[in-house]
Amino acid sequence: MADPNPKTGPDDPNNPYHVSQASRIYFLPNLMTAGNLFCGFVAVIQCIQARLAETAGGEYLGHTSSQHYRSAVWFIFGAAAFDALDGRLARLGGRESLFGAEFDSLADVISFGIAPALMVFFLILSPTQGYEAFRNIGWFLGFVYLLCAAIRLARFNVLTNPLLYRDKHESTKDFIGLPVPAAAATVAALVLFLLYLSENDKSLNRWALALPPLLGLIAILMVSGIRYPSGKKVDLQTKTRLLPFVALLVFIGGVVLFKEIAILCTALGYIFFGLGRHLRRHRRLKNVPNSV
Repeated sequence: MADPNPKTGPDDPNNPYHVSQASRIYFLPNLMTAGNLFCGFVAVIQCIQARLAETAGGEYLGHTSSQHYRSAVWFIFGAAAFDALDGRLARLGGRESLFGAEFDSLADVISFGIAPALMVFFLILSPTQGYEAFRNIGWFLGFVYLLCAAIRLARFNVLTNPLLYRDKHESTKDFIGLPVPAAAATVAALVLFLLYLSENDKSLNRWALALPPLLGLIAILMVSGIRYPSGKKVDLQTKTRLLPFVALLVFIGGVVLFKEIAILCTALGYIFFGLGRHLRRHRRLKNVPNSV
């Protein structure tokens, strides 16, 4: 295969595909990835502490199980924020590397794979505390979500590898499959909403039964070929019209005032926007007559 960078030779250490350049660690982007990993690790700890609070009779380290789960949710959101920052900082500074991509995916497995799966398992699918209908298969549903998240991350690394040659139609600004951070954010948003409902009306816990089917749908969407907008083109130079700008301000106000409902609606809206757009494209292609 010809050298992908003709200006530098394959043995030149300045070649971005040279081993020394590909393994280079850039401070700010990888610091954000470390923050992502830290948030995911703490979210896992919070889930374990929530389970300990349930078995201890109500509290652990002075906090109830609901408070531990709520903390886990916010740490998952924090991990998503760090994940968004690391890629943008790398692109803005021209400091993308193969090491950064691999490090980011390893952190994502913890923050957006293990942490949400563990939270759902303990909260809804637990073999001792969860609903009886899911006690025997709860661990399997959690594993399926984790497996699909890992496959999604591996596929993303392959598709975005700079050493691969791709046709023009294969280059897209969209994600192929539901992004793992969006999947984890949806699970976390639903858990946050269920915790909000349980604090206001105990009888509304039955809505928790919606979590396992949603977990299955999210797992399928992650490994599907459905395209989702990436938002990578949105930066400080992006222009917009007045109406979208006002809608954004209204949305921010809604998150501040009704965060549990607004965050869940946003997460579900992103999921079903991709599904709806995929169905419209499929229907449009079916209606196009075959050329003779």
